[in-house]
Amino acid sequence: MAARLLFQRRAAPLTAAVLVGSIAFSPAVAHAESPNGRQFPRKPIYDDDNLDDLLPTSNTLPAPPQTKAVEPAAPSTSLITLPEPTSPTAKKETPTDLLALRIRSARLYLYRHSCALEDAVNSSLSRAFDFEQSFTSTISGLAPDRASGEKLMPGAIYVLVAGMAGSIVARNRNVLLRTATPLALGITAAWTVLPVTMTNVSELLWYYEKKVPAVAEAHLQVREGLEKGVYMAKVHAELAQRKIEEGVREVREGLEGWVRKGK
Repeated sequence: MAARLLFQRRAAPLTAAVLVGSIAFSPAVAHAESPNGRQFPRKPIYDDDNLDDLLPTSNTLPAPPQTKAVEPAAPSTSLITLPEPTSPTAKKETPTDLLALRIRSARLYLYRHSCALEDAVNSSLSRAFDFEQSFTSTISGLAPDRASGEKLMPGAIYVLVAGMAGSIVARNRNVLLRTATPLALGITAAWTVLPVTMTNVSELLWYYEKKVPAVAEAHLQVREGLEKGVYMAKVHAELAQRKIEEGVREVREGLEGWVRKGK
């Protein structure tokens, strides 16, 4: 019994060594390529012919679609123009888009008109400010300089009194005299009391009269007539004064001669 157990323990490694050696020194050849059909007698699942039919080749593939050249459209000679066909993939306008377009056009309309109104208001205000500045500068330019020593307040009162006196003098006359007498006395008093101010006023009136040639020519004619009349009046006054002086001298000489003869 003991010998049997000892034999089994020694036979087990020897059997394992024999099996390993038989596997290592076996004449089998390892192939790098796939085994062909001669080594395997079994028939494959798919035949070679059917496999070639299933695989796509250059002959079995469909031909690519040929693109046609786009011909230029001939110019239309008809009076009626048909709308161009829209592509089916074009996006259709929704009510929201139409409402947004309407609101945009309304806002642009209001913006344009508000800008025009603002420009009109600004231009009108600018003209008003320019007119005010021109008016104030003109009025201030009529005042006499301080170096002249002329004062407006007493002189204006004198001119007003002269005009009222002229209206009192001509109160029982006709309308022409009642209108012309106060003006003549007032203008005369103004030129006498306020010569610098009246010079500035006359220059301003002449500046505006030059814008109307007819009025300027009439003014020049009236002025020349007045100057001529004043000159002639001065000449006649000088002649009258000379005649009076000559008459007085003759009377004095006669009296002196008569007195001498009386002695």
